[in-house]
Amino acid sequence: MNRHPHDPRDAVWTQLAVPADQPPPRPIRLRAQHLPARHYFPLHAHDWHQLVYAVAGVLTVSVEGRRYAIPPEQAAWVPAGMLHGSATLLGAEFHSLYVAADPAFGLAGREMVFAVPPLLRALILEVAALEAAAERGPYRDQVLALVLSHLRRMRPAAAALPWPGDPRLVRLCEALHARPDDPLPVAEWGRRLGMSERTLARRFLDETGMTLRAWRRRLRLFRGLELLEAGMSVTDIAIELGYASTSAFIYMFRAETGESPDAYRRRMAATR
Repeated sequence: MNRHPHDPRDAVWTQLAVPADQPPPRPIRLRAQHLPARHYFPLHAHDWHQLVYAVAGVLTVSVEGRRYAIPPEQAAWVPAGMLHGSATLLGAEFHSLYVAADPAFGLAGREMVFAVPPLLRALILEVAALEAAAERGPYRDQVLALVLSHLRRMRPAAAALPWPGDPRLVRLCEALHARPDDPLPVAEWGRRLGMSERTLARRFLDETGMTLRAWRRRLRLFRGLELLEAGMSVTDIAIELGYASTSAFIYMFRAETGESPDAYRRRMAATR
């Protein structure tokens, strides 16, 4: 049986209804929605492409059995006809761009996670404003044409955060996402999940393509990005993520992104 990774039988999650009888996008339609913590959309498919994006918060997106955690710096591309669902552990501001599956647009035919540059982020927010105002006309057409141009340039992100499918590993990842400073050693997690430390390490690598150590480092980066977006100080973020010092967090952040946390915050603020 094909179960969503956030099936309520595994934890206390609330299923959201997939919007029914949606008109096809011409060429793009945006839907914005606040997703409370531990809510999910069940697996479904439709006849148009979808860009899944969180303006704030982190989404977990499942596409044809592959799962990813998506922070505000990334988006997931879901081609038409692919079975997919999305969820949020801690809550998110969810934006979906529905894009007509017109071959003339030259858009990717495979799913991917890709980086959202500041201009595309600004364009998505502008589309949201135009949708809210029900504005039509040449300006809207120009904005949508720019969005399509950006979507044609999508490339898979090197720093995606894959999510496992094994319910036991999902439990581990949810716990680490909620408490990135979790001090429990791998052996103790293995005991709690009913597997040896070696089995846990092997299964995690098989399901995500990453070691648990590397996955936790990337998780801390993504949670750091989320907390920077929320306005938390760099020192408090370092403590929240379990770093021994602020400088250790800054070192990791710069190594992963090429800029300091404060520089990142200034750059993101400039796009709003």
